[in-house]
Amino acid sequence: MAAQGGGVLFQEKVSRLLSKRDGKAVLKPNRPLALRDAVANRKLKKGEATCITEMSMLMACWKQNNFVDGLCSDEVKSFYTCVEKAQAAMKDKSEKNSHQGGRLHPKLATTLLKRYPNLRTEI
Repeated sequence: MAAQGGGVLFQEKVSRLLSKRDGKAVLKPNRPLALRDAVANRKLKKGEATCITEMSMLMACWKQNNFVDGLCSDEVKSFYTCVEKAQAAMKDKSEKNSHQGGRLHPKLATTLLKRYPNLRTEI
């Protein structure tokens, strides 16, 4: 019964798109109505910046000590440990996203679409 109701709604939408006079479609697509075998290659959003306080402390130490690394070894170590933690967190997050079925990277989506191409005829 629900399938019949959905069919009626679909028929009503199609009838609204047809012209009253000719019965031909009012909207004419400028491209064929078929899916492409590629996805737009857009860059994914970058995450927020990490380790800013450690970096600013390191640069302040360098400025106070005329850019001598030996005098700022504690700040250098804290900055590198922060960077390692942030990289590990990003790696864990990317592994979770790939396993949970999140968004595919555009390059991966394009390779999958090229492996399994769509029909080139209109529906």
